[in-house]
Amino acid sequence: MILPLRPLAWPAVTIRLGHSHEADDVFLFHALTAGKVDTGDLQIEPVVLDFQGLNDKASRGELEATTLSVHAYAYARKHYRLLRSGWTFGEGRGPMIVAREAMTAETLAAASIAVGGVTSSAYLAMTLWNPRARTRVLPFDKVLPAVETGLVDAGLMVHEEEMALELTGLVCVHDLGEWWSGKTDGLPLPLGSVVVRRDLDEDVQRQLHKAVSESVHYALANRQEVVTAVRGTVGGLEADLADDFLGRYITDLSLDIGDRGQSAAEEFLRRGCETGIIPDSLPLEFAPSAAAEPSSSARDGARS
Repeated sequence: MILPLRPLAWPAVTIRLGHSHEADDVFLFHALTAGKVDTGDLQIEPVVLDFQGLNDKASRGELEATTLSVHAYAYARKHYRLLRSGWTFGEGRGPMIVAREAMTAETLAAASIAVGGVTSSAYLAMTLWNPRARTRVLPFDKVLPAVETGLVDAGLMVHEEEMALELTGLVCVHDLGEWWSGKTDGLPLPLGSVVVRRDLDEDVQRQLHKAVSESVHYALANRQEVVTAVRGTVGGLEADLADDFLGRYITDLSLDIGDRGQSAAEEFLRRGCETGIIPDSLPLEFAPSAAAEPSSSARDGARS
């Protein structure tokens, strides 16, 4: 007896997806890592590191996909294409320079500033603000203690640390997101992006873009559920504080950066190149994407 032919099943493609343990990344990728969206032929394996570790891996093209500081895209462009989904922006607010007490502009310009890494978008924004800033590179978790103990005059607080500011007793002496908005007629400050390795098959890139987009859609449509999951993962977050923070940095531009978000990213990187801080990284190169309806699981979640 001749058995009917069965359609061949393509083997799953493993995608090591790098992201941080910070609240915004957990929010963006909760649905993706919790199996709430269809990933097609992709098998997602989360790789959780701090932002500097992710940026370092991206500079070597080690992961198939990862979140990436917009600044660090300049050093990883040869390995990766950008997705249009999964970005974070600061709308008139962003990374801050903090100190033990208020400072005049003159004092701040000459201050020693601790930074947790030199490839963060916060670092590029600070350097655009003051190319001659006196910086001291410390481990990420040592920046705020260095300010508190007087080891340095001030510290660069990346936006993910914003929720901890009121617990430290430190004060914001310069908001780089507000500064950027004033310098660019209201453009948002680009902070984080998601990239996929350019040597992957274009259909794989397209599937990943769809999955990330659906994950962001799920998070925005099921905000309280996902905020609760974030608090369970990150720990120590008050519900109102977490919700307020995520609402500031994850918006409709996180679903698709659109013309406004793309213009902001191009301006950010263009200024960085013109001042000699980063190599030329324009034009932005995006992975192929296809407009698609959210998956059934994402739609069902949005109705709940």
